[in-house]
Amino acid sequence: MGEKMHLLALLLFALGPVTSVPVLPPLQRSMTGLKEYDIKNAEEPQGILSRIIKVNKEKKLALLQGDILIKPGRSAVKCNGSCFWPKSADGMVLLPYSFGSKYNNQENNLFKTSMDEYEALTCVRLVPRTTEKDYLNIVSSKGCVAYVGRLGEGQMLGVDSNGCMYRGIIQHEINHALGFYHEHMRSDRDDYVTIRYQYISAADRGNFNKADSNNLGLEYDYGSVMHYDKYEFTNTTGQPTIMPKPNPNVPIGQRVGISPLDVAKINRLYQCDVCATLLNEKSGILKSANYPSAYPHNANCVWLIRTPSNQVSLNFIAFDVQSSPNCTSDYIRIYDGPTKNYQMLLDRTCGTGLIPPIIASTNQLLVEFSSDSKDAGLGFRALYGSVKCGGTFYASRATFTSPGYPNAYGPNLNCVYEIKAPAEKKITMTFSDFSTEDAPSCSYDYVKILDGSTTIGQFCGESKIADITSTTNNVKLTFVSDELFEKKGFKASYTFHN
Repeated sequence: MGEKMHLLALLLFALGPVTSVPVLPPLQRSMTGLKEYDIKNAEEPQGILSRIIKVNKEKKLALLQGDILIKPGRSAVKCNGSCFWPKSADGMVLLPYSFGSKYNNQENNLFKTSMDEYEALTCVRLVPRTTEKDYLNIVSSKGCVAYVGRLGEGQMLGVDSNGCMYRGIIQHEINHALGFYHEHMRSDRDDYVTIRYQYISAADRGNFNKADSNNLGLEYDYGSVMHYDKYEFTNTTGQPTIMPKPNPNVPIGQRVGISPLDVAKINRLYQCDVCATLLNEKSGILKSANYPSAYPHNANCVWLIRTPSNQVSLNFIAFDVQSSPNCTSDYIRIYDGPTKNYQMLLDRTCGTGLIPPIIASTNQLLVEFSSDSKDAGLGFRALYGSVKCGGTFYASRATFTSPGYPNAYGPNLNCVYEIKAPAEKKITMTFSDFSTEDAPSCSYDYVKILDGSTTIGQFCGESKIADITSTTNNVKLTFVSDELFEKKGFKASYTFHN
C-alpha cells in the first residue's frame, strides 16, 4: 500500500452487511478532525411535494391540494384579472414582500437566488416592501402554503424553515401567488395524464379536481415546478396516482426550480416583453439567434443557465460578434449568478477570438447579449455543463472559497481557480482563512499556487499564507483533497493593480 495507508470508512445503509475496517497504525493519520461531508446542492429529489404535504399536515389550515390556502367566501378554483398583480408604467410586475419571520443568512440567500430567477427571465420583480398596501407576508410558522393570485393587503405566503427551504418550493409558492394552480389541475389534463382514482382514498380525491383554467395556449408541462409527484396521495405502496400518457415513464414532479414552460406561462400571463431563455438541463448548447447566420439587430437577450447541481461550466466553440472600440456596439457579458446584479465574470467582449472556459461559483450563470442597429457578426455557440468546483475570474476583484466553506470541503476534490487580469495588470492575492489536513510535504490535502507557469508554493495545515503579488497577469490556484479528514478549507480574495 506504500507509505500512505487509508482508512476506508464505510457508511452502511439499513439492512446492509457489516464490514470490518482496517485499523491504522499509531503513526498514521489521526482521526482528529474527521467530519461528515454533507453539502446540500441545488438538486432536489423527486417527490419533494410530499415534503410540502408532510409539513402542512402538522398545520391546521384549510388547504386545497396540499398547499393552496382558501379564503372564505371566495372560489378556490377561479381567478379573474383582478387577482393578478398590476403592471407598472415601465412594464414591470412588482411583488412587494416582507418577512414576517426571521430567517438565517443561508435561508435569506436561498430566497434571493430563488427570487432573482424571476428578474432574469420575466418582467416580475420581487422587491422588499416599503409602503405598498398589497404585499406577500412570508412566514415560517405556517408550513409551505400560498393563496392563488393577489388577494390584497398582506397576504400570507408560508415557507417553513423546517422542511420548505428549497428553491423549487419557494418558487412553487410564489407561482401560486402569481395566479397559477398545480399543473395537473388544468382543464385539459386528461389529454396528458391519467388520474388513477382506485389508488386515492375518498378523502383525498378532491386534491385531483380540475380547474376552469386559462392554459394560455401553451402545452402541458410535465416538468413544471407546479406539477404533482407521480405517487402523491397514493394509498397503495408502489402504485402511482398520476400516470403520464402516452409514455408512463415521463418524469413529473421535479422541484429543482421553475421550468422553461413555467417561464413562458408567466411571461404570457403578464404580457412580459423580454428576450430570455432558461437552460436547465445537466448539459446543453447555448447559441445566438439565427446562428450560424447573422444575429438580429437591436437585440437585448439573456440566457440563464441553471444546472441541477455543482457549478456551471461554459465553453465557447465559436465566437463572432461585431468588433468596436471597448465593445460599445455589440457584446456579451457573463455574470456569476442569476441576474445582472451579480459579480461579472466577463465584461463587454466582442470580436472573433475564442473566450477562455468559464466556471461559475454556483449552479447559476447568466449570459447577456446586446447588439445595435448596425453591422452584425455570425454570433456564438457554446457548450454548457457542470463541474464540482473551481472558477474563472476576470473581474478586477473578487472573493472565493473552497467548496462548502466554512464547513468541511469534502473528499476527492481537484479544483482549479484561475484569475486572468488584463495584459498590463498584476494580481495581489490574500488569504483571510486557511485550514486543511496537515501532512509532510503537503501530500494529502493542499493548495498549490502558480504565477503564470512558476510555482509559488504548495500549502497545507493551518498555514499563514503571506499576501502574494504576481509577476504576470495570470494566477492559478489548485485545491486538492483526498478521501479522508476534511477541514474547512480556505477563503481568499484578489485585486488587480498596475
